[in-house]
Amino acid sequence: MHPHLDATRNQGCAEVMAAFEECHAKGFLWKSAGMCNEAKNNLSLCLKAERLKYVKANRTDAQEKREKVRAMWKDIETNS
Repeated sequence: MHPHLDATRNQGCAEVMAAFEECHAKGFLWKSAGMCNEAKNNLSLCLKAERLKYVKANRTDAQEKREKVRAMWKDIETNS
């Protein structure tokens, strides 16, 4: 399942989202004939890349927080 197609949340994929929405605006027959498949694949790849950026940033933040907590506990253990 992909995230909401909101250009404000996914700045890096705004152009790809616009192309996908433009393709879907051409009508049901256009979509059902598979003419939007390439746009959909491009959108999926872009959203995946954006998600991986967030995952990497969150992981490094969590590691930094863990290190701070470990340092605090080590300080507490040495001083008590």
